[in-house]
Amino acid sequence: MGLLVELQKRIPDGWFLRRLLPAALFVVVAVVGGGELGHSHWNDVALARERIAGALRMGGGLTAEAAASLVLFAVPVVGAAFAVPYAAAAIGALASGAWPWWLMPVGRRVKAWRIRRWVEPDTLARESVRARAAGRALRADRLDARAARARAVGRPESPTWSGDRFRLTEANIRRDTGGDVVHGWTVLLLGAADSSRAALAEARDAYDAACEALAWSTVLTITGAWWWPAALVGVLLGLASWRSLRHAVQALCRTTEAAFALREPGPPAVRP
Repeated sequence: MGLLVELQKRIPDGWFLRRLLPAALFVVVAVVGGGELGHSHWNDVALARERIAGALRMGGGLTAEAAASLVLFAVPVVGAAFAVPYAAAAIGALASGAWPWWLMPVGRRVKAWRIRRWVEPDTLARESVRARAAGRALRADRLDARAARARAVGRPESPTWSGDRFRLTEANIRRDTGGDVVHGWTVLLLGAADSSRAALAEARDAYDAACEALAWSTVLTITGAWWWPAALVGVLLGLASWRSLRHAVQALCRTTEAAFALREPGPPAVRP
């Protein structure tokens, strides 16, 4: 326990709480749940407690065997903690619509599927009115929510909703301020006020956190092949993380638009 307290003092809270601690919990679930309990003894709490107690038992001191056990536990934990940001970056790239070339055939199929499902917001609004008149309030509410999402991003132009939202933000900034998000992002960060930089950093951190949660949900779902409760937790975490990602994308886009609108104009060009 003293070692964990000392680590928390020396490691930033975000890294400790978002990466190291979830990595430790995942390794415990994978080893105890997948390696010891399995599907046949999935709810055997006594067996799980016995295995964990046996791993923590060190006798009179830190023996060579206990030290080896700590190393065997620490290596996958640290490895998972360092691997999660890279997995989250890949998920973030896919969510933003920046798919690699070798996935573009899949991306085109997903985009075509989204276009086939897309309906004009006015059509959805008329269907909602008819459904509400027929006493189907739940269907009307669902159609209203779908119409609001359709108005927010327009016709699909990307394999993902987040990609469409990012592209809409780029278009809004180009139309309203004449700025370019791709080429002007660094200039914006260097020239923006402290409050704007802090808001952008917070919005981007929420986006990264949602992508990391999706990475954890993926590995937990895969672990369900050996211990099925892990798959259930992974699916629930994935649904919650996907919703968090939607909110994070909205917040990041709105914050970026506001930061470009509030930035100070640069000095006039000096002509010779």
